[in-house]
Amino acid sequence: MKEEEHKKQERKINLLAKQKKKILLSIILIAILVYVIYTLYLLIKQPTDVFTVEKGNLYLEETDVGYVIRDEQVVKGENYKNGMEQIIAEGEKASKDEAIFRYYSSNEENLKKKIEELDIKIQDAMSKDMSYSNPDIKIIENQIDEKMQNINKITDSAKLEEYKKEINSLISKKAKIAGENSPQGSYLKQLIEERKQYESQLNSGAEYVTAPKSGIVSYKVDGLEETLTPDCFSELSKEYLESLNLKTGKVIATSTECGKIVDNFYCYIVTISNSENAKNAKVGDKVKIRLSNNEEIPAEIVNIANESEDERLIMLKVEKQIVELTNYRKITFDLIWWSAKGLKVPNQAIVNVDNLNYVVRNRAGYLSKLLVKVTNVGENYSIVEPYESDELKEMGYSNEEISKYKKITLYDEILLNPDINKVE
Repeated sequence: MKEEEHKKQERKINLLAKQKKKILLSIILIAILVYVIYTLYLLIKQPTDVFTVEKGNLYLEETDVGYVIRDEQVVKGENYKNGMEQIIAEGEKASKDEAIFRYYSSNEENLKKKIEELDIKIQDAMSKDMSYSNPDIKIIENQIDEKMQNINKITDSAKLEEYKKEINSLISKKAKIAGENSPQGSYLKQLIEERKQYESQLNSGAEYVTAPKSGIVSYKVDGLEETLTPDCFSELSKEYLESLNLKTGKVIATSTECGKIVDNFYCYIVTISNSENAKNAKVGDKVKIRLSNNEEIPAEIVNIANESEDERLIMLKVEKQIVELTNYRKITFDLIWWSAKGLKVPNQAIVNVDNLNYVVRNRAGYLSKLLVKVTNVGENYSIVEPYESDELKEMGYSNEEISKYKKITLYDEILLNPDINKVE
């Protein structure tokens, strides 16, 4: 019996010990949970109570859809169905009357093939007869070798085509020198004369198209060049622009029949906006636009029309990124009404008292009321700066008050939604 009672007593002790462990573990877990909740509360609460003053940029902007309008002139020749070869590449400048592209002759492929075959025969004839080697030919051969070595390193298609033309020109020059030095009636002379005849046929059959004025060469032709012009603003409307059914951000296809000359100094973007800033805008206002490539460029409002009671049709003139804009007719862009840099603080931290703006600084628990000058106000933040002594004098402050003036500085901690009446 005693042994059974002893075992029962041991079981009770073990059970009590287990219960104590469970209670202790529960207390520890509750304490940890309370600590975590309190820490999270502090983390969440802190940013809403205190803000550290920082330098920043502030923008008042809106995202709009714009139609690109250019001063541009389409150029097209008679033989546009033959296909064309670009002489001046897309986006490069051309002078007035300079050849910008040419149309192939009707028998061009066949003539080119015959010239290539003759070049091989000429090279073979020259390599077999050392009498055609002279210093001038050696110089040209060295130039050809140099360009042949460099051509393997080129990845740009336009530069590659240019190198090929230069090599062909050097080969022709080499053949011409050899032909002039070869005896009359020789095999090489006959080959070179035959090549000249084919070249003459090739050049006479091709049609060269020149620039009617100086500007940027573009082959992005969409048929709206004569319709959307800088002089057509009075005829534009939201209904008309939408009726064009243009896809936003779509790159204009490259034409294989014609090209155009675009004014390289400026172009225009027409947009429709119903914002308050648009309603208050004036001709001559300076703004900025941000394109899809994140480039910010200056712009000027040159025309405004009332599209409706709430909407304004605005024409912006830009003088940068002209080449980039030749790729598009309809774009999305950010219209930046103004931008500012400086000390950036939340609007919640600014208190207006008697037409003066204050923030409350917290420095080691000591609160100070700081007078600040608000230079720009955004939706959620403002740019502020301290007043200068001269400004304070004009506002009626005494020299003693100016000497005690506390300025807001970078990294100051300021209160959000402060009670200004509780601060000295």
